[in-house]
Amino acid sequence: MNGTPRGLNRALLAIAGLVLAALGTGLAVLAWVPAVALRWQDWAGPQVAGLSALAARTRLAPGAGSWIWLVVAACLLVLVIAMVAWVANQGKGRTNILFQRDGAADDDGAAGTVVLSSAIAEQSLKAALLERGDLLGVSVTSYDFRGQAAVRVRVLPRQGVAPHEVAADIASLVEAMDTLLGVQVPVLLSLGSGPRSRFTKAERVR
Repeated sequence: MNGTPRGLNRALLAIAGLVLAALGTGLAVLAWVPAVALRWQDWAGPQVAGLSALAARTRLAPGAGSWIWLVVAACLLVLVIAMVAWVANQGKGRTNILFQRDGAADDDGAAGTVVLSSAIAEQSLKAALLERGDLLGVSVTSYDFRGQAAVRVRVLPRQGVAPHEVAADIASLVEAMDTLLGVQVPVLLSLGSGPRSRFTKAERVR
């Protein structure tokens, strides 16, 4: 529902995983196969000597460093900026406005705008769900979905709780909220599961 680039994230994770797996396999082979280690040393020696010669030819001034290191630093800076932009692009799509309407013809003619905050739906749904003893966790957030505000409700039921009963109760709460606000809000319901729901004991009511 949010603006997280999931496809790009999966592609980057797959590439990073393949690169790390290849590096790990190569290091393991170098450590356990002497013949491969000798070939690596024979190949790496001339490469290091060539890099040293290149650094000597590209010095900015006698006794100074090579300008190649400036290029490397610039590339690393670009990489850092790209990583910061990638992190900042995660989880976008949140909205603070649930509903907005300008003055209509059936109003009294006064100019103005009616704005409902997303906190109204989030706090009302979360407060109602937190009163339930069969839920371990509740998260309610609002997102801008295709130009319209939508609410995402994620709950973590206790072990043994019927999911369809929880979904039906939440649907009733959403209908009551729509009736109260006079606006039909799209809601995405997510029922989660995890170690917390499996290892937490059910509370007994006496």
